[in-house]
Amino acid sequence: MRDLINEIWSTVSGNKLRTALTGFAVSWGIFLLICLLGAGNGLMNAFMGNSDDFVKNSVQVWGGFTSKPYAGYKQGRWIRLDKGDASLLSGAEFSENIVDVSPTTSGRNVNLVYGTNSVRVSLVGVNPGFSNINKVNMSEGRFINPIDISERRKGIVIGTNTAKALLEGTRMQPKDLIGKWLKAGDQAFVVTGLFHTDESRMGGEAFAPFSTMQVIEGNGDNLGTIVFTTRGLETEKENEDFNQAFGSRIKSRHDADPTDERALWIWNRKLGNLRMTKAQNILATFLWILGVLTLVSGIVGVSNIMLISVKERTHEFGIRKAIGAKPGAILKLIVAESVTITAVFGYIGMLLGMLACEVMDRTIGQNSVNVGFTEIHILENPTVGLSVALEATLLLIVAGTIAGLAPARKASRVKPIEALRAE
Repeated sequence: MRDLINEIWSTVSGNKLRTALTGFAVSWGIFLLICLLGAGNGLMNAFMGNSDDFVKNSVQVWGGFTSKPYAGYKQGRWIRLDKGDASLLSGAEFSENIVDVSPTTSGRNVNLVYGTNSVRVSLVGVNPGFSNINKVNMSEGRFINPIDISERRKGIVIGTNTAKALLEGTRMQPKDLIGKWLKAGDQAFVVTGLFHTDESRMGGEAFAPFSTMQVIEGNGDNLGTIVFTTRGLETEKENEDFNQAFGSRIKSRHDADPTDERALWIWNRKLGNLRMTKAQNILATFLWILGVLTLVSGIVGVSNIMLISVKERTHEFGIRKAIGAKPGAILKLIVAESVTITAVFGYIGMLLGMLACEVMDRTIGQNSVNVGFTEIHILENPTVGLSVALEATLLLIVAGTIAGLAPARKASRVKPIEALRAE
């Protein structure tokens, strides 16, 4: 074993430039593969992370403007949801697929004032079930409850970022606002709870009882949005058919063309997640193909270098066979050289690739884009697991072994007399 290592070292060190160029091709291939996989993971993690604030089997519906004339009405008419739409979705017609229905009022932009500080928020009237569907995570106090709805209480739930802004310049903590009265436009509300908002969230919403906001706004039966959860819809087609079915019924209630996609806006998060998963699989497959093709270029380089090495050492192999070396020993030597080059430089490329992913995470991964109501991360945790990196490196080593077989077999089959004649 020691003699084999010494022979490999002698060959590699005697051809430094050739070895370095071959090693660079191998390292570059595995480096690019890991970077591509890391960036792809970061992109998909960001997409999935930005949707974590909602139950994945929930649907949100809000009215739009008609783009087609229908039933004697011109296009451009505003479709405004109402209690009849909420009752339709809660009824027997869709009971097989719809679980919880929670209508909301339109967001009312108001200035929340406490002391000398004020914050602009969108005040939305909601029902108790809203917090479960949209994952409103409470940090202090409580969310809207059924008694608030039945008694039309003037309670308000605000974000922690909003609370901090209202208490700026004071020694109070956000939780100290529980039970305090705030002025919201021309109304007064008592703070019943705080919901958690991280630094990427604007915290620009506040919630009050649905029944209270309906009275304040004087909108009668009109609604802002309707959110609900679904069940029994597992495939893209099932969700698309479901969207078409209930969407057409609501449009018909408002004398809008059932095929008019702009008359009603539907955000089916389950459908979105299914499409996202498909896109993730396609992206991962594409990145692997691209990375493997890059690896192949490095492996081809290894194979070519080994072929050149065999040709240059033909005379040496002839002498080895003339003094008793078996074909298996020569085959073993060439394959060992190929494996050593791919393993060592592949390992270096793996380490550099994982380091590059960490750098990506600490730079691009910390950036976010403001989309108005919130900020979304461009990349989130753009790294590759150690197991994936090791699998890719192992794949490279196996490929390197295969790449060295052809030159090795050629060297092992050379006849001593012909080899000794070679220049």
